[in-house]
Amino acid sequence: MTKYLVVFDVDSTLIEDEVIELLAEVAGKREEVAAVTERAMAGELDFAQSLIERVATLAGLPESVFADVQSRIRITTGAEETIAAIQAAGGKVGAVSGGFIQLLTPLAAELNLDFARANELEVVDGKLTGKVIGMIIDRSAKAEALREWSIASGLTNTVAVGDGANDLEMMALADLGVAFNAKPIVREKADVVIEGKDLRKLLELLTF
Repeated sequence: MTKYLVVFDVDSTLIEDEVIELLAEVAGKREEVAAVTERAMAGELDFAQSLIERVATLAGLPESVFADVQSRIRITTGAEETIAAIQAAGGKVGAVSGGFIQLLTPLAAELNLDFARANELEVVDGKLTGKVIGMIIDRSAKAEALREWSIASGLTNTVAVGDGANDLEMMALADLGVAFNAKPIVREKADVVIEGKDLRKLLELLTF
């Protein structure tokens, strides 16, 4: 039985939403932020720079925005079954996101993920400052997460699933790079392209 380490991108992969856009909607800046996100995911902008720009629009939002946005996140069809099947076969599942740990932590608990990593939004006196704390999770940090988790779990059969330019390095490092609901640049470079928005199609690619 083959045991896999499967690492998912989060926004528009494990969930149907772009979390930063949901946060920006509360700030009344959704259109402005969505335009920057689109360019970053298409590989037209440096991700770290685009993230700093987008996060700046969130300054002043109350910390309660996390619970508000959490309630609106839509988990991608088939995500729970796919994660459970990988784990039932002895594998592990991680999620690494250019989004935010304040939203990924409860999602990781809900989906029973083995690993999770994302950016941390700075909160001071109950309000977002518009800044990120610590290292930005960009394409090289995503690849590093896959490498670290492979070593930690002892699983050398690795699969990376993503949709945007930020996922390309992680997908290139994995034994199998899977484009899901992906931008053209990702579809072009992936080992396999999954059409549609049902993550159970991933199970057809794995040999348990």
